[in-house]
Amino acid sequence: ITDEMGYLSPSPQPSPTKGEVVQREANFEQIHKALLAGLLGNIGFKDGDNDSYAGARGIRFFVAPGSTLKKSRPKWVIAAELVDTTKLYARCVAKIEPDWIEPLARGLTESQYSDPRWDRKMGMVNAWERVSLYGLTIIPKRRVHYGPINPAESREIFIREALANGEFDTRAAFFTANERLIAEVEELEHKARRQDVLVDEPQLFAFYDAKIPADICQAATFEKWREGAEKLNPKLLYLTRDDLMRHGADAITAVQFPEKMLLGGAETALKYRFEPGHVLDGVTATIPLALLNQLDSAPTEWLVPGMLREKLTYLLKVLPKTFRRVCVPLPEFVTSFLEQTKIGEGAIKQVLAAHIQRVTTLKIAVEDWTEETPAHLLMNFSVVDDAGRELAMGRDWNALKKQLGSAAQLTFRNTSPDIEKTGLKQWDFGDLPATLSFERDGIKLTGYPALEDDEDSISVKLFDTKREAAINHRKGVCRLMRFELKEQMKQLEKSLPNFNQYALTLRNIMSPEDLREDMLLAIADRAFIGEDELPRTNADFMKLKARARTRLPAVSQAVARQAQAIATEYQLQTVQQSKMPATVNRLKRDCEQQIGLLVYKGCFSQTPWEQLQHVPRYLKALRLRIEKQPANPDRDGKNAASVGALWQKWQDKINALNLAHLDIPQDLL
Repeated sequence: ITDEMGYLSPSPQPSPTKGEVVQREANFEQIHKALLAGLLGNIGFKDGDNDSYAGARGIRFFVAPGSTLKKSRPKWVIAAELVDTTKLYARCVAKIEPDWIEPLARGLTESQYSDPRWDRKMGMVNAWERVSLYGLTIIPKRRVHYGPINPAESREIFIREALANGEFDTRAAFFTANERLIAEVEELEHKARRQDVLVDEPQLFAFYDAKIPADICQAATFEKWREGAEKLNPKLLYLTRDDLMRHGADAITAVQFPEKMLLGGAETALKYRFEPGHVLDGVTATIPLALLNQLDSAPTEWLVPGMLREKLTYLLKVLPKTFRRVCVPLPEFVTSFLEQTKIGEGAIKQVLAAHIQRVTTLKIAVEDWTEETPAHLLMNFSVVDDAGRELAMGRDWNALKKQLGSAAQLTFRNTSPDIEKTGLKQWDFGDLPATLSFERDGIKLTGYPALEDDEDSISVKLFDTKREAAINHRKGVCRLMRFELKEQMKQLEKSLPNFNQYALTLRNIMSPEDLREDMLLAIADRAFIGEDELPRTNADFMKLKARARTRLPAVSQAVARQAQAIATEYQLQTVQQSKMPATVNRLKRDCEQQIGLLVYKGCFSQTPWEQLQHVPRYLKALRLRIEKQPANPDRDGKNAASVGALWQKWQDKINALNLAHLDIPQDLL
């Protein structure tokens, strides 16, 4: 009796009495398994969207129309009989589970194995097994241990993947020692930039194959054998350098490829990698963040001795033919250069250009190298924090300084000796040393103490570069001097000669308040310091104060005259510029650009005193150019193109050296 799902329904059983031997009828699973044992050829699998079933030995059949399973169409069925009429129909059909089939068909099933592979976690070789009965797949994919099935192939996979390729979890000392030795030889390959030092996998396979018995194909049996074998020969499975190297590597020495480089008195770790196209290809120097602003990158242009010859050869090869032809043969020329040059001092292209000119009399400039240098011939820098985490990486030193320079300064200050002070308005903090040396995490650092202008006070700060310290110290001394001479400065602020006149003329450039402060900064810098040496003691500061008091009136008059002259020429130039026709776009663009670089907010304090006196002349020259342009437009265009080329060359030079942030006076640009 079957229900609507095709399962046989057992009849109700009475409850047994005490002491009675119970005899129960079989349930639906037991009955179906019993039937299945004798009807293995009558099973079917629904493998598509149609009504047919795939059967044993390649047949296809349909469930008879009168069957209760016609509509439900289960995945696996068994039929009491198969009747061939208009179609091959299955009659007396019941649903079965595929897991019932294999235990009942022992000896009749066939297994096929695929993708044997090393399983590192389980320590054995596994494969996928597909089980079929009379050509019908009953288990499509099952993971099995492949060792008992194919010991020879399993052993080969075990040796190749687990031992030769290092995919093995073991505490065995030989394995750790071999991995370390392989890493050392691989490092030689990275340093020498060649892939023929370390032996290939077949050689490593042969080493282990010759020592391991034929019946070893998994981790458990290997470890058991190894423990016994190493009692007789402890070094049985240890590789030697001769086992791993195809040839000697005598040229790959610590001198040619050092592990560390000395930069600015600090040792920086070096890492080598030979992988063209990879971001780490070449040699990478690890730079602590606190040292970023202090180090000079010029020595890194020379890379390491083992890579220098390749870089020099490349630089000579990409020179224009005029220069290259006098440097042949290149190997001998490079050797001569290395013998006559002090390696690591100065920028490599400048030193090489000077050598070429000295040897051949041909004048060569750095700009003659127009080809981009391959990445592996440039030092790669990895900037790390105190915890060793990488903050940035790249081969452009100036770009890294621009990105992380401020963070480097903060890191440097946070770990510097207790010298910094804030809220000062007089020199009561003792002498200020020019340099201060200290250690941080074993690294020797040099700081540069200086005053810093906080506007309403000054601070003593420790800077990580001499240049930044000098710039800030000058501003700090000027601010401190303004506190000392506050009565004179207050009177000067109220009585700048003819201030309202030129403030009105320059109102489109800066507000009167900004102009007054800018002029006071320029007056203070010129009157208080000028060409004098910056003070570092209270005594020197007081001497400077005495000189500054006497110079203040004359400097104030001079700055006011310059402001009047600049305002006058600016007004005349602006009037003349307004008369230009709309068609002279290039002239208009040039004038706007150049005026913006001459007269701008802060121009009086940011332009050096020697150059400030030329600004009126520059403005007059612009006005005269506008006046003369209509008479000869072609001449103006031709000269503008020539000057524009020089201007662009200068701008490219500035950008290449990343000097845009170095407070270069705008009029000098």
